[in-house]
Amino acid sequence: MAQINPQHYPDIPVEVDNYHNLFPLEAYPSNPLEKSTTFGYTTSVFKATNIKNGLAYCLRRIHGFRTVYPMAMTVLDMWKKLQHSNVVQLREVFTTKSFGELSIVFVHDYHPGAATLMTKHFNNSLPLNGVTTGLFRSDKSRAPFALSKTDVTEPRQHAGLLPESLIWAYVVQLCSAIRTIHAAGLACRILDPTKILITSKSRLRLSCCAIYDVLSMDPNQSNPLALVQHYQQDDLVSLGKLVLALACNSLVGLQCENLGNSMELVARNYSSDLRNLIVYLLSNHSRPRSVNDIMPMIGARFFTQLDAAHLRSDVIENELAKELENGRLFRIVAKLGIINERPEFNLDPSWCETGDRYMLKLFRDYLFHQVSEEGRPWIDMAHIVQCLNKLDAGVSEKICLMSRDEQNVLVVTYSQLKDCFESSFSELEQAAKVS
Repeated sequence: MAQINPQHYPDIPVEVDNYHNLFPLEAYPSNPLEKSTTFGYTTSVFKATNIKNGLAYCLRRIHGFRTVYPMAMTVLDMWKKLQHSNVVQLREVFTTKSFGELSIVFVHDYHPGAATLMTKHFNNSLPLNGVTTGLFRSDKSRAPFALSKTDVTEPRQHAGLLPESLIWAYVVQLCSAIRTIHAAGLACRILDPTKILITSKSRLRLSCCAIYDVLSMDPNQSNPLALVQHYQQDDLVSLGKLVLALACNSLVGLQCENLGNSMELVARNYSSDLRNLIVYLLSNHSRPRSVNDIMPMIGARFFTQLDAAHLRSDVIENELAKELENGRLFRIVAKLGIINERPEFNLDPSWCETGDRYMLKLFRDYLFHQVSEEGRPWIDMAHIVQCLNKLDAGVSEKICLMSRDEQNVLVVTYSQLKDCFESSFSELEQAAKVS
């Protein structure tokens, strides 16, 4: 398990609330004035272990955030209840002074090996430099498409655009997540490439949900969900920008002066359905839109993603079945190890050498210590697995067991061995419970 060097990170406490063994997942801010371009506060992210259940979680700390209004708890409770396969689950939110100042910490599920959409697709096309702040936030306090002239390059038309099937896979997952969020009376508000995780090959998960709801809470607003419909419309616009950026394989294509060229690139390289989807999401509409309106544009591609999900489920279930078999065989080997070569039991030093235990000792040699005709070690994993399976099933097949000095030879069935095995282990197990 990864652990930090306290000398390199003196500001990271040993324990925060019910979590310990904190390890930074992103570059730890060296300057306290270095604020996140997404949230407007200094933030830091850690992997930490829960003391109660031993599971790893992702802790996102908002530095110096002092006031959590009671009305925010209503929204947070709604987010905690929301479960979706494409949304990183919010577990809890708490304030702490463990870092030397009052901070608020959001606890989400931890997904090891995850990368962000920004890292996966956009890092080589444009430096971060706070680019996404105005592109995907629902906050209008900053001008959208705020890029410096030195960062601008033409959208990459010949740099290997993403396959349309991959873009549609992302669209289906994002729409599914947004649909569930909107149905729960909430809004995502942060469809940002730096806050969307990719696990396995193309599985997306929206992270950092609920954070912006708390940070932007207006204490003068009696109803914390009064503007949720407005934010839901902003989610659809942000989705359109994200899909356009993926189609152009560049964030530069979202700039106002580049939108025309970007749409032309989409029309030239992708289907009309993808272009119509982007136009629909980015266009102004007189009536409120719903994510359900996008379903006709996705069409039969939804079934392609459903089929891919089922195929992947079959693969995972097959691998899980193998691990179940491995676990079953491991338990048998572990029990044999507990029985064999035990120094003494009930003050009897010869316990493991007599009765049923002697038969199991000979079976251990038959299983692991066979030699060839030339006297060389005979190593055959298939033999070991097959014999353990027969022992577990208790088949009637007979085997010949021989002592190392070749003075004792026993012919027994696997069924008899299983009876000896279970009775010997049960005897030890009962003694352990009494003690």
